[in-house]
Amino acid sequence: METTYYVYQNSYIIVGIFLLLGILLPAVALTAGKLLRPNKPTREKQTTYESGIEPFHQSWVRFNVRYYIFALMFVIFDVETVFLYPWAVAYDELGLFALIEMLIFIVMLLIGLIYAWKKKVLTWI
Repeated sequence: METTYYVYQNSYIIVGIFLLLGILLPAVALTAGKLLRPNKPTREKQTTYESGIEPFHQSWVRFNVRYYIFALMFVIFDVETVFLYPWAVAYDELGLFALIEMLIFIVMLLIGLIYAWKKKVLTWI
């Protein structure tokens, strides 16, 4: 009984170490970068960069919200392929259960796509 307690305790210690490293490493890297980089702000450096030409618009331009929604839809369906690839690679080992799970996943995504189509999110006009 004591060995199982030790195994569980050891698992929590490993998770704690990874959590600590996940917080500590980015904080140290960002702090070191701030201390080591040169900091000489000028008016030219603080202007908006527009492909090497002088900016002629305000940097705060309003965009239509459809661009953001369209980009979000792209990201959602692009992430779908990230989940489909490992499933396709391990399909022979997973069997019928995984096929049914993936079909449910694809049906849920199709329901979302149909909903977005009905709400006219995918129209570009």
